[in-house]
Amino acid sequence: MSNLLSQFQFDKSHLSVGDFKSTDNDDKEYWLSKSFQERLEAIEYLRQIMFGYDPDTERLQRFFEVVKSK
Repeated sequence: MSNLLSQFQFDKSHLSVGDFKSTDNDDKEYWLSKSFQERLEAIEYLRQIMFGYDPDTERLQRFFEVVKSK
């Protein structure tokens, strides 16, 4: 997956936001024909590309605290 993400970078300077009224009806029909799971997977894929991370290698930061006991 990391090789795939390194091939794509999202250019945020060319972003435009629209609504369903202004988008092509074919796009809307395409996504409505997909299952809920397929749509969620597509959203996650686009989110990974936009923020440039690989969920297989990125993890929450761990920290340890040393506590002296009596």
